[in-house]
Amino acid sequence: MTNLGRRDFLVRTGLALGAALLADARPCALANPSSPQGKLESWESIRAQFPLSPQLIHLAAFFLASHPTPVRDAIERHRAGLDADPIGYWVDQEEKQEARVLQAAADYLGGNPTDIALTDSTTMGLGLLYGGLQLRAGQEILTTTHDHYSTETALRLRAERTGAIVRQIPLYRSLKTVSRDEIVGSLVKGISPTTRVAAVTWVHSSTGLKLPIHDMARAIQSINRSRDERDQIIFCVDGVHALGVEDFNIRELGCDFLVAGTHKWMFGPRGTGLVWGHPKAWPITRATIPTFSSQAYDLWMENKSSKDLPQSVHMTPGGFHSFEHRWALDEAFLFHQAIGKAKVTQRIYELNQQLKQGLAAMPHVTLHTPMSQDLSAGIVCFEVAGLPPRQVVEKLRDRGIVGSVTPYATKYVRLAPSLINSTDEIEKTLEEVRKLRAS
Repeated sequence: MTNLGRRDFLVRTGLALGAALLADARPCALANPSSPQGKLESWESIRAQFPLSPQLIHLAAFFLASHPTPVRDAIERHRAGLDADPIGYWVDQEEKQEARVLQAAADYLGGNPTDIALTDSTTMGLGLLYGGLQLRAGQEILTTTHDHYSTETALRLRAERTGAIVRQIPLYRSLKTVSRDEIVGSLVKGISPTTRVAAVTWVHSSTGLKLPIHDMARAIQSINRSRDERDQIIFCVDGVHALGVEDFNIRELGCDFLVAGTHKWMFGPRGTGLVWGHPKAWPITRATIPTFSSQAYDLWMENKSSKDLPQSVHMTPGGFHSFEHRWALDEAFLFHQAIGKAKVTQRIYELNQQLKQGLAAMPHVTLHTPMSQDLSAGIVCFEVAGLPPRQVVEKLRDRGIVGSVTPYATKYVRLAPSLINSTDEIEKTLEEVRKLRAS
């Protein structure tokens, strides 16, 4: 069986029989969805792509996305194929659909398909990346005191397993006075001769602060120029609240790894995510879950090594996934591309500025997210005098406004305008916040 590929083996042994039964349904099941171009000319038409309740103002869509029409249709199309003939449809579609997803992601990011590993979430991506880091004795991982549970826990678990050194530093003293220079300066000051990995979060879901990733990357690159290649700092970024908001080209951004779920701002299928890695950076990490890549699997069947495959291939976990969701992910990237990345960023910025300026003008509200878009993205955090954040969120919910509470030790009210919102909705939200008073 050394010359028999995995799919050939499945087909020839009869396990994929029944594909012919899909002959009548397949043209419908495999037809490309109609392009959203022409249907997304206004913000109202974009909002109409989502089956969100019109009775609510949705300002927590960043938590878990509603699927827009192209994504929803693609999920149902793949689900129908899998339900009609699970193995036949999988054999016929798995390789080509995953390739489509990788290409769409690469086109959106500005990288190459071989730079990307597919995951189920940001947390999975962080766990895979940080859990597989290859460090020499004495080398350390530098992170911050502002990072999410997933980053902190992934690094802690790795330290417990391997004895790796993990060190945390603050990047600023106060949100009221934070600046790009302070953040970059704090990072540079925190780097030691033994720092091998720097792990940060691009947009903090705790405060809405956005880090100047490009400036931080340039500072790290400057330090790396005087280091041996084996000691150069690898810059890792949790980018989940920047992907789908910020207009960037991944190769120009300057980081070595970007990890993000695609079921938040990208409006991708729930349970999808990715890890992008620079080709020169991928060798620092090793896979912990076997991949089901057809290339790796076929080489295994032929008793050949797969070590020459891109590391991103090995870093895409195998096993059976929610294939109808993963294979529909390309539609999320195409949806954003159809609107236009710059247009998406501008719209989110405009809505967030409207919200922040309105909140800042209220004497009973303390705005914590920086006003400048250089230091903020799509998340706005604030407090209402005399009212616990949970109570504020509940009161707003009673009035048809959906927000959330930051899941951190220090809690704030959190609202996040996105493409599904209108300026009228933001103004209505501000009116309701004005009415909130401690009893």
